[in-house]
Amino acid sequence: MNLSRFQEISARYAGLRIAIVGDFCLDRYLEIDPARQEISIETGLPVHNVVNVRSQPGAAGTILNNLVALGVGEIYPVGFCGEDGEGYELRRSLLARRGVKLDHFIETDLRRTFTYCKPLVMEPGKAPVELNRLDSKNWTPTPALLQGRLIDCVARVATEVDAMILMDQVDLPETGVVTAKLLEAIGVLVKELPELLILADSRRGLRGYPPVCFKMNAAELSSLSGSKRELTLEEIQRTAAAMARQHDRHVFVTLAERGIVCASPWTEPAHVCALPVRGEIDIVGAGDSVTANLASALAGGATLREASEIAMLASSIVIHQLGTTGTASVPQIAELVAVGASESSR
Repeated sequence: MNLSRFQEISARYAGLRIAIVGDFCLDRYLEIDPARQEISIETGLPVHNVVNVRSQPGAAGTILNNLVALGVGEIYPVGFCGEDGEGYELRRSLLARRGVKLDHFIETDLRRTFTYCKPLVMEPGKAPVELNRLDSKNWTPTPALLQGRLIDCVARVATEVDAMILMDQVDLPETGVVTAKLLEAIGVLVKELPELLILADSRRGLRGYPPVCFKMNAAELSSLSGSKRELTLEEIQRTAAAMARQHDRHVFVTLAERGIVCASPWTEPAHVCALPVRGEIDIVGAGDSVTANLASALAGGATLREASEIAMLASSIVIHQLGTTGTASVPQIAELVAVGASESSR
């Protein structure tokens, strides 16, 4: 990847329209000043004094944040939030981002807003330290009425976009946006719109998904392929290639510090290395930056390997952002491309 080629691909981002179908949550950060710690008179326990509160879209919203940072022209979140304070905060945060359209984002009294509340101890000159997280989730099946509305939204937005990302973030099946019925609807879309790029990622694995582009980690690949042990790099490439041919779609397997394997139905699989670590890191959000950059680059005309190289550059930028779920912009990625080109020419 050279700088002129990256600039050619990224120049197309402003003209792209990308939908994100999945579980949007509110990431709320509580910044704690340890110098202001007190002891509660009532309980005798330490009191953490919060001196700043900041929020941003999380889960599928982290992918959205990365698309915004890349300058994607129009971004369509397809999901829901509750009619509660967190929902108001999430919608306001989404609307504040350039290019985000909430035409297909549902506010409903049938669910509560999925929220990650992250207390951070902030000390001058030190990396933030995250305390035990406080989560708010839905623990019952997504109501049929809401599922139907989401399926209608997916059908409408699919005809309006250049790419679609599926992001299943919930721990308990059928409690979020990506339900079995929605996946059935995606399967129909694959047949009706075979040229539409659809990239799927799920924290519970992609078993049962229709034939779309898969993005997963090595452990998820092992589970999906039925292996009961950790696969070697050669086995990962071979398994990913077989899966790509079976589904007639691209497959991406992230390997943490080892990089990423990309496979297509038509070519030999490739292994793209991760960049060396340049200091203290925080891996939160790295996988979502990979998803966003793969989708944008492919929709922008990149080859499979080029998209994977761009995704590795972006993830390297994100992991070096501490105390937040970071993003990578086009100028930041271009800077790393230029550095890499300079070093390779020596």
